[in-house]
Amino acid sequence: MQASFLSSAAQTLAELARRMGPVRLMEVCGTHTVSIFRSGLRSLLPENVVLLSGPGCPVCVTDQADVDQAIAAASLPGVTLCSYGDMLRVPGRGGSLREAEGRGGDVRVVMSAMDVIPLALNEPRREFVFFAVGFETTTPQTALLLQEAKRLGVGNVSVLVEHKRALPALELLAQDPLTGVKGFLLPGHVSSIIGLEPYGILAEKYRLACAVGGFEGEQILLALCALLSQAVRGEPRVVNAYPSGVRDRGNPRARALIDECFTPCDSIWRGLGSIPQSGLKLRAPYACCDARAKLDLPSAVSAPIPGCRCGEVLRGRLAPPQCALFGKVCTPQEPVGPCMVSSEGSCGAWYRYGRRGGRL
Repeated sequence: MQASFLSSAAQTLAELARRMGPVRLMEVCGTHTVSIFRSGLRSLLPENVVLLSGPGCPVCVTDQADVDQAIAAASLPGVTLCSYGDMLRVPGRGGSLREAEGRGGDVRVVMSAMDVIPLALNEPRREFVFFAVGFETTTPQTALLLQEAKRLGVGNVSVLVEHKRALPALELLAQDPLTGVKGFLLPGHVSSIIGLEPYGILAEKYRLACAVGGFEGEQILLALCALLSQAVRGEPRVVNAYPSGVRDRGNPRARALIDECFTPCDSIWRGLGSIPQSGLKLRAPYACCDARAKLDLPSAVSAPIPGCRCGEVLRGRLAPPQCALFGKVCTPQEPVGPCMVSSEGSCGAWYRYGRRGGRL
């Protein structure tokens, strides 16, 4: 960051903070979490401003029972489980997808949902299951996969849908007295899809400051200044502090793709439980691609990981170093919980960068 800008923004933050008591803000994007640590922004915050990390990592919020179902699918004969790389080391009750692969399961890493199509065409006798995780940012890719499979008549492609919708989780956190947030640094990637309007309920109903931020240090500082300014004035609203990446109306074409293939449903989040209308399920024209029904996957039950406090970390109730496992038995090399696995997980970010500006 440019020294002059950094100094000016830090001074603005300090001046705003002096006009108010303790305030807790939350960033809800894993990319923000990592960028904040890498740039040392936490060390610039005034003492009365606490920045919490929320459930912004899709790998982290995918429930353990859903990981178990993916492992079950990968273990079936004639089935290939395709997944983004971060999901392979997330622990389930029976190990991880990486361990399932070691036991003979067919697990393949893809960079995009569309990578599944050529794999399925090349091996028409195998069933290719895409483990569809992520927020609104990655959901359009899954919709394109479904549309292309239907257009080409590729019958050996199915989807294990675990997509999440960000806003219902933010509403849950807005009502959590133990978290006590006064404002959200909103996710830039998600906002580029859904736009600004959906967040209005956070400002109007819950009286929370809201600002969409970019991912460079300077952009995040601008968004934090916007949040504190709203808090000082007592005038919560939704501010777009990332106009180069987010349009007020988002991406209508991407939303149309999502709406064609999916409809909202209740979904279980790791650490947050079941949140109404926070997930997605396939609409009728694409129900034939539901991997759970197509493969008759057994139902799975969530079970807490002994000693792991990822759920409290995802709610913003606990900083990762406050977990007894952190940095001892739980490290990026030997993760116990998903927040240490993901490149965007809070625990992984604290472990890698916390000494460079982390603050409880």
